[in-house]
Amino acid sequence: MATLNLNGRDVSLPDDPRTTLLDFLHQHLSLFGTKKGCDHGQCGACTVIADGKRINACLVFAFQLEGAEVTTIEGIGEGESLHPLQKAFIERDAFQCGYCTSGQICSGVSLLREMKSEDPSAVTYSQTRHSKASLKEDISERMSGNLCRCGAYPNIVDAITDVIALERQ
Repeated sequence: MATLNLNGRDVSLPDDPRTTLLDFLHQHLSLFGTKKGCDHGQCGACTVIADGKRINACLVFAFQLEGAEVTTIEGIGEGESLHPLQKAFIERDAFQCGYCTSGQICSGVSLLREMKSEDPSAVTYSQTRHSKASLKEDISERMSGNLCRCGAYPNIVDAITDVIALERQ
């Protein structure tokens, strides 16, 4: 039987190969933290982490992740403890309606990993030796696949900046 590791535990994949990861999470596992926004990969509300990379759960079939490690918003924290980015979102009031928040946080956790390993973004890659984008510009570009209809972008960027500052201490 085909499985994937979801939030630290192995789960059996659905028999129907047409089942998206997002529908698998909702309909088979009753995990509703990952949101269905546009269902076309344009809004980022369904962002999860697969093998350390952020993906849109609405765009991938569950069977494509056989053997992968997938983390949803339910698996971001450690036990009862919130992830530092979740804490920063609360402290910075980085959400309003909250619909996009799970995708924003999953994307932000991946962004932190990318920046720590010095993976280039479009902003950092296109820079010349004489011009440097600000940290906030880099974060904004890296988070551009996650939309917020309420416009909480400045607070989201500030929350991520706070975590980066904590990690650098």
